Amino acid sequence: MAAVKALFNLKVLFLALLALIAIGVAGFHFLEGWRWFDGFYMVLTTITTIGYGEIHPLSHAGRIFNTFIIVAGVGLVLLFFGAATQALLEFELQSVFGRRRMDREISRLSDHYIICGAGRVGRSVARELARKPLPFVIVDSDQAKLARYSAKGWLTLVGDATQEQVLRELHIESARGLVAATTTDATNIYIILTARGLNPRLNIIARASEEDSEKHLLTAGANHVVSPYNFAGYRIAQTFMRPHVVDFFDTAMLQDQHPLEIIEVQVLAGSRFVGATLEASRIRQEMGVIVLAIKGEGSHMRFNPPPDEVIHSGDHLIAMGEPDGLRRLEDSATERA
Repeated sequence: MAAVKALFNLKVLFLALLALIAIGVAGFHFLEGWRWFDGFYMVLTTITTIGYGEIHPLSHAGRIFNTFIIVAGVGLVLLFFGAATQALLEFELQSVFGRRRMDREISRLSDHYIICGAGRVGRSVARELARKPLPFVIVDSDQAKLARYSAKGWLTLVGDATQEQVLRELHIESARGLVAATTTDATNIYIILTARGLNPRLNIIARASEEDSEKHLLTAGANHVVSPYNFAGYRIAQTFMRPHVVDFFDTAMLQDQHPLEIIEVQVLAGSRFVGATLEASRIRQEMGVIVLAIKGEGSHMRFNPPPDEVIHSGDHLIAMGEPDGLRRLEDSATERA
């Protein structure tokens, strides 16, 4: 904030200097009848205190006017260079202390997500995680890309995510998930291989640029592979064929447009839901939430479960509803009865 204020002051002083030069040039032209360039040269030598002397003899009115230019000009120049020095110092201090603060926050990360790649895909992932909010850090070798994300308050680290040391700095051993979202499949494969060796339990999602790369990314250790281009093509085709279905999912997933969400909730041991049927749990009646599907541990996804479907410990409930109701569902699924 201080650096922004210093930059604003610098701009104001610069504009004031330009205005003073314009006034000085016009004054010498109209008071003394000098040519425009002569007036500009006189103002420039005056406010910079070079002191080559008067270009042409000055009248009494001209000397009074020049006195004003000397006092105002020297004062503005000194203020301008002082403000410039202050702005540079504050930007440098902000950069140093900001980086140290970010390093401290990264050192405290646990159960977080690592986003490798600060491009469009990485930015979209970060935006969704920040909206939740969930802890994450973005790593990329391009410092210019990361600079704009630091301004948002997101944790960033300049480095090569294929290097083991960089991933250790991001505390990959305690991370919950990793996104390999660089622009090349070969780099993503190296990232996955390194990350999987450091944390065998890590949930890794990779971006694929080429269709043939999916099998290689899965072989390297990715849990899931997403192709932005395939998804975009599928989405366009579905918008033609099933526009209302696409609108429905947009409404459910884009939280900024409508207070409706689809989430995944795991039922922990000790929850009042364990052993109860969907009807007996009264999830819909009490919370206004619809259970769309249930995914059990090691079993297939059960879509549109009937009222007599029994909920077991470890089940994942895919539910849709408004945020308040979904929060109450999460609380009930994780609290002991």
